[in-house]
This record gives sequence, structure tokens and C-alpha cells, in this order.
Amino acid sequence: MLSQSVHTLVNQQNGNLSFKIFEFDNTSYFDHIQRNNYFTLILITSGDGIAKVDFCEYVFGADTLFAFYPYQPFMISTKAPLKGFSIQFHHDFFCIYRHHKEIATNGILFNNIYQQPFIQLQESSRKTLLNIIGEIIEELKVEGIQRDEVIVSYLKIFLVLATRIKLEQQPVQEDDAANGRQVFIVQSLRDAIEENFRIKHSASDYAALLNVTPTTLARITKIHFNKTLSDLINERIIIEAKRELYLTGKTIKEIAYELGYEDEYYFSRFFKGKTDVSPQLYRDTVGFNKGGS
Repeated sequence: MLSQSVHTLVNQQNGNLSFKIFEFDNTSYFDHIQRNNYFTLILITSGDGIAKVDFCEYVFGADTLFAFYPYQPFMISTKAPLKGFSIQFHHDFFCIYRHHKEIATNGILFNNIYQQPFIQLQESSRKTLLNIIGEIIEELKVEGIQRDEVIVSYLKIFLVLATRIKLEQQPVQEDDAANGRQVFIVQSLRDAIEENFRIKHSASDYAALLNVTPTTLARITKIHFNKTLSDLINERIIIEAKRELYLTGKTIKEIAYELGYEDEYYFSRFFKGKTDVSPQLYRDTVGFNKGGS
């Protein structure tokens, strides 16, 4: 049995998924690579296993909340039954980019290339989030007035609470650093990528900026992020490209140029290689701007 209960809202204009919440009691839904054109939250209530996300593998157990952004590749492998709930929602139903000032979710819970894509839940926070899921399910069972608005309100609360937990756990992850020098380099690297990812795309550029050898920077990056420096740079470029494709009507050529690519076709191949979809298809399936390239 794939799921015990499934509740779905569909966009009446185009027939696409707007919002979905379901309970699962095995991994058949997540045991192959997912590249969904919507946000995905997975709350594990029972079981453990390995999550393969982007270029990394993470061991997880019960009371774990995963958060994946559109077209982020992931799959979950377990040897025993896995139980929990999943929430999926499209940009058109709730745009975290547009509500970032209200909930501060994007860049913390989602789209955070520097942190693991999940949080650990304490008993109290687990109960609170499950209660919100219960309220959403009850709301979906009836055809009440302004139902979508009520569900969005519950979703906002869910995301705010999850983001708070993530923020509380981030300093703990930083404390695992081997020494103060490494912490300084890691923070400096984050700042350098944020300031320069549009114009500097090579690992050697950042080693030079930080005045460390490429080998040293590669080792520190692997220790702290379990990724290569090139992975971090590329993921930051892709995040920005997605934002531009979703939030603006700029042409693909304009976006490519602003991200440091003079050849829009090379940029399109790079984008598709990282997301499995072309920039135009991403805009057409996720973005509200349907403008051509």
C-alpha cells in the first residue's frame, strides 16, 4: 500500500498539482530519484535509512523533517518500513520567494547549499507539526469557504516553525568545526560565493580570494559541506537562475549574461545538466512568467 490517505488540490486553470498531503507507510514513493516541479516536505515519524540528496548521502532516523525545493534530486532508501507524512506544494499555490520577508524560509529551510536538507525534531515540535498536518487534512476534507486561504495559513505556520528549528540547529552544526581557523575560512567562503558567484565560477578563483591553497580549501569544503567547492558554486548559480526564471520576465540570454555566461546555449546546457530540465521548461512548469526566451 503506497499511502493511507491522500488529499490533493489541483489548479483548475491548468490541471497541475497545487497542493498535496499524504500519509505513507513504506518507501515505494521515494525509492527512486525524485525531481519534482514543486516543494516537498517529508516528516518521518518511524523508521531510518539513507537519503541521497544532490551529491551527498545522509543517514537519518525517526522524527526527521526533510525540505526539498523544485527539481532538487533526492531519493530515500531503507531496509525497514518507513512511516510519515509528505506535503507537496507548487509555487503558484504558495510562493516562498514572494513571502520570504514573512517567513524567512528560502535560503534557510530550502535552497541552503551550506546545510543538510533536514532537521531533527524534538517531541514537542514533532507533536506541533503533526497537529498542523492534522488540521490541514481536516480542512481538505470539506468544501469550506476560502479553503485554500486557510490551508496556506496553516502551511505558513508549519514553515515558520520548521525554519525556527533549523535556525536553532545551525549553530550546533558550526560548533563541530575542527578549529577557529577553519570556521573563519568556511564563513569567508560563504561570503565570497555570495558576492562573486555571478562572475567567478572556478574553485581556484575562491582559493585565491581567501589566500589559501586549492587543496586546503577543497579539504575544508569537503569536511564541512560534504561537497566539492565546484558543487557549491554551481548550486548557488542554479538557485539564482531559478529565482530569475521564476520571478522575472528576463530572457534566458539576459539571465545567462547576468550570471557570467556569454553563451546562452552553454548556460542552458549547464542548467539542464544540473536540473534535468531546460531553463525554458523550468519557467513554463514552475514560474508564473510564461515569457519565451
